[in-house]
Amino acid sequence: MAYWRRPLADRAIMSTCSSHRSLSVGGDTEWVTVKYGWTSPSVDDWIAVFSPADFISGTCPNPARDPPLLCTAPIKYQYANYSANYIYWGKGSVRFQLINQRYNFSFALFTGGLENPKLIAVSEPISFKNPKAPVFPRLAQGKTHDEMAVTWTSGYDISEAYPFVEWGAVGGGQPAARSPAGTLTFSRGSMCGEPARTVGWREPGFIHTAFMRNLWPNKEYYYKIGHELQDGSVVWGKPYTFRAPPSPGQNSLQRVIVFGDMGKAERDGSNEFANYQPGSLNTTDTLVKDLDNYDIVFHIGDLPYANGYISQWDQFTAQVAPITAKRPYMIASGNHERDWPNTGGFFDVKDSGGECGVPAETYYYYPAENRARFWYKVDYGMFRFCVADSEHDWREGTPQHAFIERCLSTVDRKHQPWLVFAAHRVLGYSSNDWYAMEGSFEEPEGRESLQKLWQKYRVDIAFFGHVHNYERTCPVYQSRCMTSEKSHYSGTMNGTIFVVAGGGGSHLSDYTTAIPRWSIFRDRDFGFVKLTAFNHSSLLFEYKRSSDGRVYDSFTVDRDYRDVLSCVHDSCFPTTLAT
Repeated sequence: MAYWRRPLADRAIMSTCSSHRSLSVGGDTEWVTVKYGWTSPSVDDWIAVFSPADFISGTCPNPARDPPLLCTAPIKYQYANYSANYIYWGKGSVRFQLINQRYNFSFALFTGGLENPKLIAVSEPISFKNPKAPVFPRLAQGKTHDEMAVTWTSGYDISEAYPFVEWGAVGGGQPAARSPAGTLTFSRGSMCGEPARTVGWREPGFIHTAFMRNLWPNKEYYYKIGHELQDGSVVWGKPYTFRAPPSPGQNSLQRVIVFGDMGKAERDGSNEFANYQPGSLNTTDTLVKDLDNYDIVFHIGDLPYANGYISQWDQFTAQVAPITAKRPYMIASGNHERDWPNTGGFFDVKDSGGECGVPAETYYYYPAENRARFWYKVDYGMFRFCVADSEHDWREGTPQHAFIERCLSTVDRKHQPWLVFAAHRVLGYSSNDWYAMEGSFEEPEGRESLQKLWQKYRVDIAFFGHVHNYERTCPVYQSRCMTSEKSHYSGTMNGTIFVVAGGGGSHLSDYTTAIPRWSIFRDRDFGFVKLTAFNHSSLLFEYKRSSDGRVYDSFTVDRDYRDVLSCVHDSCFPTTLAT
């Protein structure tokens, strides 16, 4: 039981119920009941969760972009009348789910609504038993197929403890190995604008990345993150297992999940900043339930929608941890991660809330040559993925265009037949209503510099997010369907299939009423895509809704290596008549 400090108004009460003032032993998540009340209850009363526990309750000259308008942004909040009969009785209780975020917590009762908040009472602080403990591991495939990176967050600087991962083969009979971790963080000064530099700022903790190398393909490994303290004792994280990636070209069952724009939401029903991702938990929970039936995840941009409220990155890493701790989770950069004026991006907008890419580039590992240039390739068995960064210039003559051509051109299609392109913004085709109003069905200058590369190197599928719905095209080149087939493709490749998979959880987007000829299937719902490569000749594509995990769109591809080599329009290399 943790108690409220002296109330600031007459006859105001507040208390929090947990195991005691220190939350669960060794835990990273805890439910807490907050009891509150006072003599003048109002529909404008609300409960805020703060971490660290000390906060500034007044308004600021430059208030937050979004309410509540306080100098210190709460982690989240709930209206007091969420508790039944609060207005009648003047007292109530709500339950909050807390995650270990390195600092203590307090709860505050406000009146006056979110626009004109007035503090009524504040609780005594409570904290996790070890607020600095390592939490929420995030796997990612390294720069080679036999390397797995694990990244996690803690409160331990390198001067306090040595971070490492202990790992080994399951059932291998060999002693566990230990790999040291590098440590990064970032400061308020590395943010590019507000609210990230002002009311949205919160210390991000320390982010550690270690590498497990020389893995045997498809072998199962165990691992456990830890920190060795100065006295030689170790603070451990939870143990997990993962399966090592297949080697490039390996002929085995390989299953891939792709989606974008998921965001985060609160399981306790409370509110948070940028609170517009109603499908986020459905997508997360469906993927957690189906964890045994896929091998790797690609989240192609717009991760937490933190929009400058740094605490939301902790909330997101906690939400997806049941996935990221066991499957490699590869990310792309979206407008809500990167975009801010005059920071070197392609779009001069304020969608990142002043983050300008820094949290995304620090909280997650991805195998790019330059972490500030968010493009990279992944060889996963029979797949090659070329992940582009739509928030930086992709046009001809740019470093990114050179990377894209290099990635597409260097894959050996007889061993890796399935070639996939991915980026956040729609650089291909979408019948989203705002693209239709512009008359382009794409981002400005989206496909003009890329479609010849997709055709020349015979890209199978190009994935995009940004538009919050699902859409699949026919195999298309220069806005024309190259075949009338819709569900089964075989023989010579004639074009690329473009897929918008941006229904991961954020508020849904509308389509134009007129359906373009290249649009085969549209679904305005939350969902994700699953690719299954059975062998070098057979691929299954499935689109599933997050609400029930059922398949609502699908197609198959059956072809041989000669079908990839066959000459089609704008994909033929010069030939000669000489013998």
